Amino acid sequence: MAALCRDCLTLADPGPRRRCPQCFSPRLIDHPERDELSLAHIDCDAFYAAVEKRDRPELADKPVIVGGGTRGVVSTACYIARIHGVRSAMPMFKALELCPQAVVIKPDMGKYAEAGHTIREMMLDLTPLVEPVSIDEAFLDLSGTEKLHGAPPAHVLARFAKRVEDEVGVTVSVGLSYAKFLAKLASDAEKPRGFSIIGRKEVLTRLAPLPIGALPGIGKVSAERFAAMGYRTIADIQRMEQSVLARQLGEDGYRLWQLAQGIDHRRVEPERDAKSVSAETTFATDISDAETLLPVLMELSEKVGRRLRRSELAGRTVVLKLKTKDFKSRTRNFTLNEPTRRAAKIYETGRDLLLREIDGTRFRLIGIGVSDLYDSAEADHGDLVDTKAKRGAELEEALDRLRDKFGGQAVTRALIMRAPDDDDEDED
Repeated sequence: MAALCRDCLTLADPGPRRRCPQCFSPRLIDHPERDELSLAHIDCDAFYAAVEKRDRPELADKPVIVGGGTRGVVSTACYIARIHGVRSAMPMFKALELCPQAVVIKPDMGKYAEAGHTIREMMLDLTPLVEPVSIDEAFLDLSGTEKLHGAPPAHVLARFAKRVEDEVGVTVSVGLSYAKFLAKLASDAEKPRGFSIIGRKEVLTRLAPLPIGALPGIGKVSAERFAAMGYRTIADIQRMEQSVLARQLGEDGYRLWQLAQGIDHRRVEPERDAKSVSAETTFATDISDAETLLPVLMELSEKVGRRLRRSELAGRTVVLKLKTKDFKSRTRNFTLNEPTRRAAKIYETGRDLLLREIDGTRFRLIGIGVSDLYDSAEADHGDLVDTKAKRGAELEEALDRLRDKFGGQAVTRALIMRAPDDDDEDED
């Protein structure tokens, strides 16, 4: 199997030196089950501290602790501080005893939430099956997306990790497997900037030496209780008969035996009862002109339309979000006559809202979305003003099917944004 380089994203034979022949990077992925697995766990590396270092480059090589003063606790410590023994939830006075040279920064949750939201939007570009765990981590199920992205999930995840690093300025670690708890174990295995895989053929040997506390749902107290019964490692569980464990531990015994065998049937559960569907992007440099902003708005509208159709939802209120260079937000909205799931309609409405804001102000962020959600069956029936709504919706659904069949780049953006009203002549 050709190795996948995580830095230049090429596939090639690494040779005996185990380096990419293109860029000479040692960060290669060549696991034998790499292209067969599709369940991932993504976790940002020392997230709060990474965001602070991104915004203050002079701190790049310094130990950074994000936390609440001398009487508070550590929220996050960068990896340099962790070398000195600093850990999350540690009292601040203890952390500073271990690492007195650390730079302590008060948490800025608004800034972290913005970065986390941007990364979440990037995840949703990969699959609608995203289950957030916290502001900086989530499970993703990429099964069935290979044609859409033109590559297996491992390749897509490597591109994603590089994109986050390039565009958001923080790093992530990726775990890839066939079960949720295994993907989580994998993402923890090689932090920071890790990419680890646990396949079906190796799962028993990978799990065996780990402490029983590595299994989900086993805290410190439970681990001590099981250790007193002779169960210290996962191998101790693997050696037992399931019926014996069930008699000794009840339901816990049955669950632990399954997990020790690498069995975890839990599915990735996306957020339910969404109040809105949106997409946004933050620019590397601030932008003020419509000629540059409108193509970005078009791309974001496509993402929103696709997410609505995948989720069988539609929205009646189109919401435009802008953030100025001094971090002030502008939100503008317009309520349609009926719900829509059409990217063309979302873009058209957002364009009208945006053009009213073009006054020389420089923007660092633009977003578009819909709220006031309905079932898709109630959308795009049309009226005397919008006579071709239904046909436009059918066209975009057809383009979705083409993408699913031939890959995400099979249809150009211009085709999607071409409204039926722009046709040269009507059909009977």
